Amino acid sequence: MKYLVMVQGTQADYEAMRGKASANSPAWSDEELQAMFAYMGAINNDLAETGELVDGQGLAEPVQTRHVTVGDDGKAVITDGPYGETKELLAGYWVLECESLERVTEIADRVARCPQPAGAPDYPVVIRPIMDGSGDI
Repeated sequence: MKYLVMVQGTQADYEAMRGKASANSPAWSDEELQAMFAYMGAINNDLAETGELVDGQGLAEPVQTRHVTVGDDGKAVITDGPYGETKELLAGYWVLECESLERVTEIADRVARCPQPAGAPDYPVVIRPIMDGSGDI
């Protein structure tokens, strides 16, 4: 079964990783940032070795996001980010092929333990099974 494992973040979190603190996100030091990258890199390497990694990427900050909807007149409505009304957005993901929900939950638990500065917000790691076709609905 394939699973999408997602981590969340906010624009303030991305700014904190560049050293700019906010009320909800302390500034990250270079050492803390390198520890996070090393930790995530080790997870990626382990998943690649086990053959469970299909894909995984960190995403650009929310300020680079664009929403496209259809307006009442049928024309595209394009809104550039960030979005003040949105709290957390997808910050990164893995597509994993695992034997069971228990196994992907073990991996998500490991992701959730990623080092970060004291006082940084904790977000859940979200697991979503990927449907194999319309029969999965």
